[in-house]
Amino acid sequence: MVLLALMQANAAVLDVTANCAAVDEAAREASAAGAQLLLTPELFPVGYAPLRLRSGFDPGTLPALREALAGIARRHNIALVYSLPAVTPAGEWHISASLVDASGDELLSYDKVHLFGPEERAAFTPAAAAPGVVDFHGLKTALVICYDIEFPESARAAAVRGAELLLVPTALAGGFEAVPQVLVRARALENQLTVAYANHAGTEEGYDFRGGSIVAGPDGTALAVAGPGPELLFVELGGAELGGAEHAAGDGRDDADRAGDADDAVAYLRDRRPDIYRSWDI
Repeated sequence: MVLLALMQANAAVLDVTANCAAVDEAAREASAAGAQLLLTPELFPVGYAPLRLRSGFDPGTLPALREALAGIARRHNIALVYSLPAVTPAGEWHISASLVDASGDELLSYDKVHLFGPEERAAFTPAAAAPGVVDFHGLKTALVICYDIEFPESARAAAVRGAELLLVPTALAGGFEAVPQVLVRARALENQLTVAYANHAGTEEGYDFRGGSIVAGPDGTALAVAGPGPELLFVELGGAELGGAEHAAGDGRDDADRAGDADDAVAYLRDRRPDIYRSWDI
């Protein structure tokens, strides 16, 4: 079993010290509760403000910032997903996410493929690589970022590579509540995996973030949902053979029964016809 914690909080734009202190406190609290992994929102250590980041953030500080975040993981003996700007050797700025283990060693990284809105597109360059998959405590785990989850192809790419748990740091402003309430649950159901989606809360550089972080199970069930304000959300996830999560309340059946029902009723991955789709030119 894996206890997953989602950090939903308000970041201070370009105040790395304050933001890292908030991550440190969330990691301390999550670890004390027995969590093995803390998922934080998109760009949280630097705050979500694409244009200000591009003009005011020094990428030369990234190695030290990554080491500080790895140190948080080591200090509290908890794996951590964090999201930061990344600069390629060619000088392109990407939005990245990294999974480090409880020793602070990087297990997985991912760069955002789908950029949202004119500010992101002005400040960053979209990446192209598919999400990778690693084994984390018996769960095949992948990363995508924010707007990526709104495209079926992103979650499907992770699922066909074997992912059972998809971790999604996000920065979703108010007015798009259908994303966590509908699309995240749909991505989980259609790919028969668990999706964890961690959002900001509060105002940052004019963006009004309203929380709503969610964990959706492989049957599309909302396993845990946060409110609009700062919150630490917990969900206990099942082993790799389940591809699901424990329900705090339900119909009395265990996860294996639920996952089996989903597999038997709607075997989306098994019944795909990729050769046909390619002929459709989609």
